[in-house]
Amino acid sequence: MTDLTDLGVADIRNGVRAGTFSAREVATAFNANVAEAKALNAFLIDTPEHALAAADAIDAKRAAGEELPIMAGVPIGMKDLFCTVGVEARAASEILNGFKPTYESTVSQKLWDAGCGMLGKLNMDQFAMGSSNETSAFGNVISPWRRNDGGNAPLAPGGSSGGSSAAISARLCPAATGTDTGGSIRQPAAFTGISGIKPTYGRCSRWGVIAFASSLDQAGPMARDVRDCAIMLEAMSGFDPKDSTSLDLPVPNWEAGLSSNLKGKRVGIPKEYRMDGMNAEIAAIWDKGAEWLRDAGAEIVEVSLPHTRYALPAYYIIAPAEASSNLARYDGVRYGQRNLPDGAGLQDMYAATRAAGFGPEVKRRIMIGTYVLSAGFYDAYYTQAQKVRALIARDFAQVWEHCDVLLAPTAPSAAFGLGENSDDPIAMYLNDVFAVPASLAGLPAMSVPGGLDSQGLPLGLQIIGKPLDEQGVLNAGLAIEERAGFTARPGKWW
Repeated sequence: MTDLTDLGVADIRNGVRAGTFSAREVATAFNANVAEAKALNAFLIDTPEHALAAADAIDAKRAAGEELPIMAGVPIGMKDLFCTVGVEARAASEILNGFKPTYESTVSQKLWDAGCGMLGKLNMDQFAMGSSNETSAFGNVISPWRRNDGGNAPLAPGGSSGGSSAAISARLCPAATGTDTGGSIRQPAAFTGISGIKPTYGRCSRWGVIAFASSLDQAGPMARDVRDCAIMLEAMSGFDPKDSTSLDLPVPNWEAGLSSNLKGKRVGIPKEYRMDGMNAEIAAIWDKGAEWLRDAGAEIVEVSLPHTRYALPAYYIIAPAEASSNLARYDGVRYGQRNLPDGAGLQDMYAATRAAGFGPEVKRRIMIGTYVLSAGFYDAYYTQAQKVRALIARDFAQVWEHCDVLLAPTAPSAAFGLGENSDDPIAMYLNDVFAVPASLAGLPAMSVPGGLDSQGLPLGLQIIGKPLDEQGVLNAGLAIEERAGFTARPGKWW
């Protein structure tokens, strides 16, 4: 029999339904992989008992002849940004050490209702602020991939959902939750050779997800292939009255709608994304992706998104501004860490708690955000950035008159070494250059693996779609997946 940990979401679900193997056998196999992979530091907390209990419940349902839910028997990893009853949710930050939610996030509850079990809480960049998983208070996640040059330099798994991407790629879980504020599902998926989709803003509830930038944050699935992402997205999505930004719309059956036949579809290639000094291997895989989509029946057209160049600076004003507001609640009074020096007053406690609890990158973004929201600079920075955001959204709205989806690279390079960019925040922020525009416009966007670079590392291709057209994005992703034939996986060294 195939090693159960080599199976993805669809194969596990189908195998459990058919009785080929039990859900408990699946959970046991993945629990063992998680326990053996401490060198990757992908999981912050292991919850093997949660996975087994959920598996036993599914096995009991099957034995009783009951209908099984959409993800029956699939154990998953849960990004540490999602609140889970009785299991710490720390956003990989010291300031939330010891915080055990008394409530369940809407997304995680939907996944438990869909038949999933939790293998554990996954490491991430602290408060989702980072592109390499180097800002976690609990140590770096190390990518399971290595360059083929014979060196053993540890590589970044991408961020902020780096624990999710590393765990899926290393076969520690078949799928995991991610969140995407400016590329935090798509970029780590590209770095580790997996798939991940950020749905339209509002598709997945933000209730119970620790906030970074509320107008941008969106949960989504990360998995080995497009079909698995479609299944998981269906389980995660749906209206939630507890989230004022939640879309009150029916959830499509994305898995049933999957088709790689793109006849009659037009794929736009945004000329502004082809930047000066672009990595030649990224440019080559982009061109190859266009050929694959043409082979699937699509017409390829060049389009223009003229305000693209302003997306990154606008994002790095809006996101820190919202973060400075959201993170003001961490003051040592109600939950999490408290630092109270002898004889200190209230303001001293606030300062000491935040100084000890927040990491350097979180402090940097809070200070940027507080600055751009201050009375003297609000109009010059924040108001202007919001105007730019509106122009970027307008660019996308106009481009849909000429095409159905857009094709672009996911990231400007393959995975880089841990420490290579950590001393240069600007270089790190540039990792989001291709991902941020879709986030600012609230559009669905997906990364699928396209191939390997000359060092044997994965390269991702990004599909961006119209609002609410996750089906179009998934179908284009499937067309690329079928033609790329990507089967590479990291050799086990951990």
